[in-house]
Amino acid sequence: MQLEFIINQALLTKMKKGIHPENYRPVVFRDMSNGDMFLTRSTAKTNDTVEFEGETYPVVKVEISSSSHPFYTGKSKLVDTAGRVDKFMSRYGKAAKK
Repeated sequence: MQLEFIINQALLTKMKKGIHPENYRPVVFRDMSNGDMFLTRSTAKTNDTVEFEGETYPVVKVEISSSSHPFYTGKSKLVDTAGRVDKFMSRYGKAAKK
């Protein structure tokens, strides 16, 4: 992760001045489904902070990222929020069995 951040910093120093907003800063994104975190630059607004690799950064909480998305992981995972799958099965599950 540290190497990736250093590479991003090197690329940013070569970019044109004045084209990024004032609040373009390092931000940690935390995947809430598996707890993974990654550091990148963003203008996302947040009031929360987190300790990451010895530094304190603003943190943006996301429901799903490339570390937990089935397309990237190759694992199919059924995420049930608020019993939607159970509700569907109670309505239409009986019709599928016939």
